[in-house]
This record gives sequence, structure tokens and C-alpha cells, in this order.
Amino acid sequence: MGTEGAVVGGRYRLDQPIGRGRAGIVWLAYDLLLHRTIAAKRMYIQPGLDPARTEQAINTALQEGRAATRVLHNCVITVYDVVRDGPDAWLTMEYVPSRNMTDFLTEHGALTPEQAAYLGIQLASALSAAHRVGVLHRNLEPGNVLLADDGGVKVTDIGITGGGPNPAFRAPEVTRGAPPDPTADAFSLGATLYHAVEGVPPYGEDGTGPLRQPQRAGQLSGALMKLLREDPLSRPTLSDSITSFQAITQGRQTAFIPPTAPALPTVPAVWPVQPPPPQPVVTKQPLIHLTPQRVRTLILTVGAVLCAAAIGIGITQLLFL
Repeated sequence: MGTEGAVVGGRYRLDQPIGRGRAGIVWLAYDLLLHRTIAAKRMYIQPGLDPARTEQAINTALQEGRAATRVLHNCVITVYDVVRDGPDAWLTMEYVPSRNMTDFLTEHGALTPEQAAYLGIQLASALSAAHRVGVLHRNLEPGNVLLADDGGVKVTDIGITGGGPNPAFRAPEVTRGAPPDPTADAFSLGATLYHAVEGVPPYGEDGTGPLRQPQRAGQLSGALMKLLREDPLSRPTLSDSITSFQAITQGRQTAFIPPTAPALPTVPAVWPVQPPPPQPVVTKQPLIHLTPQRVRTLILTVGAVLCAAAIGIGITQLLFL
């Protein structure tokens, strides 16, 4: 068990408890080698096992911790290291000032459908990043969704099975003994968002009751009900759910958009070019408007000028010849 001031693995000093999950205490700690503040927690090992099974459980926890270090996403708490300290395995990870969603909902009440849809985008993106590197969450629930003080969303405990999944958020096929897979994480996502907007789990606290029809989910209802389907093969993919959540946050009323339908109204690749409006033809007006009267006047004027010129020329010749 950790105590304040203890150094785990010869490197990580435990400073003070900052939270408690179903798997144990989370500590604010300090990395004495890299000189940075971190979070640390002792990984859950079932008590009362014989030495051989205890050793096997410790090795399993160490393997899960190493796998979790591969999951890198801005909505995932980054796991830095996993170390063994005597009979214990310890997980060290980034420290983010935050509160878990369970505490937030208790203090502030349920989310609106739009808020839950926004949250769903972050959670589904984080799960998709984990699945791409071959890691399942297996335990997604409000208790391991962190709402950061800076407004961000962080998922923790990806791939860490210590303490076991909360039955209210566990896929029914997993409850019946089937191995978890990405569709089971999709169910847990739906159950977590359902709880966020409705205030209660969809199948009751033990996960075995009848499905309660949503009362407050509004346009989010369709997406949630599909994620909560009993048949895992009929659940939407995380990618489809992200498309649905994005449509809801953009004010559209579509609850689920299948992969064969566009997420948004189709926009033509090239807008048709409209011909310019016809311009009025401007007729150039003549400088002088000629009427018959003006023509006669012009002829007489020209004739008079010519006669005067002829007379002038004649007089000049008489005087000088």
C-alpha cells in the first residue's frame, strides 16, 4: 500500500491522494528522474490469492500497463510507465487537474443532449485511437471519464482491468461470458452517454433490468438506442457514432447517419454559372438633329459664303490688274 512520501520503484514519490476510483487511490506524485508532476496509482490485485496466482495477476497488470502506454490521443490520459515495487504494480501517468464525470453529474446534474453529443465525440475518438493500436478499454464508465478544468475531456484506465467493469455499463454479451471486443466498448460508450443525459444507467444499476426508454435525450435518443442494442453486430461503429454526434452538435436533428448516407446536405462540386443579366443597348445620339428646314438653311448659308468669296476674288483682280 502507498503512503505519503513513499518512493515507488525508486523513482516516483507519492505526495498526496487526489482521488479514489473503484480500483484504488490515485496519488499526486513526482518523478524524481524527469522532475515533473505526475499521477500514480497502485494497480488492483485481487487479495487472497495463492502465491502463484498472485504472481500471475501482477504480471498481467504489468502487461496491461505496458499496452496502455501505446495509446496516444489528446482525449486519453497518457500512461508514462508501469513499475513493480515489491508485491505491487504501479501505473504512472500524466496529471490533469479535473474531476470525474460521476462527481460532476452529482454536483451539476445531467447533461443536455447537445453536451452529451459533444462528449460522445471525444470519447468515441479516444476509443478509436485505442482500438487502432489493438487496445480495448473494457471498463468505460462515468467514473473513468475526466472533465478537465481547462474544458477538455480525458479517458483514463484504458485497457486496465483492475477492479472489474461496472455491471451497469458492461455489454450484455460480456456479462454472459463472451470476450470483450470493440462492439463491447461501443455499448459502454452508449451506456455512459445515456447515464450522462438521463441520470441513470439504461439497464439499471446492475445492468440486468429492462431497457429504460430515454426521457431527456431528445435528438440523441436514436444514436444511444443503437449503441445499446443487444446484438453486438447491429451496433454502429464508433466512426458512424462520431458522424451522428457531430450532426447533433451542429444543430441537425438526425440521430444516426449510416455510412451510406451523407453526414451533411450534399453540396455540388461546381456551382452552376448564371449568365449575366442583359445590358441595355445604348444608342448613340447624333450631335445635330437635321430637319428639312435646317438642310435648306445650311445650303443657303454655304451658297452665300461661296458667292461672297467669288465677288471678293473678282474685285481683287480689277484693282490690281
